[in-house]
Amino acid sequence: MTKLIWFPVVASAVIIGYADHLAISRKPKNYMEMALNSSETVVELDEPTAINFSQTTSKIDEKTALDLVWQLPLVQRKAREIKYLSKGTIEVAAIVYDYPTPNDPYYKVRVFDGEPKHDTTIYWFRVLNTGDVIEVLDVIDNKYISLDEWREQLKP
Repeated sequence: MTKLIWFPVVASAVIIGYADHLAISRKPKNYMEMALNSSETVVELDEPTAINFSQTTSKIDEKTALDLVWQLPLVQRKAREIKYLSKGTIEVAAIVYDYPTPNDPYYKVRVFDGEPKHDTTIYWFRVLNTGDVIEVLDVIDNKYISLDEWREQLKP
């Protein structure tokens, strides 16, 4: 009895699939074939026409990512503080140490003090390749957090 119930269901699925296959195979393969098959008149333009699109994802470069981090008030304050406490012998610098990839679209920026014998990392940041997002690494939890969360952590 079970075989009799399933036979019409399977048969109708096969027929529907085959009919769909025929409809797909009869579709025009390119725009020229579409124009030849249609009854509409194809008009060619004499001059190229400009079309304006809104650009949704403009990408930034390495220098812009570095500048975005360097201009953060908390980074500038830390740089002034270290320079003042060291009486000008230690400078704070920043470097881009990792670049965006398709799987990780962030520039990674390291802020460090440049002592003569070694350097010490102060902060790690990541900047989205569009420049819209800047996050700082929370070294306690080993995860990136927003700048607002970071400011809250630094409040006394």
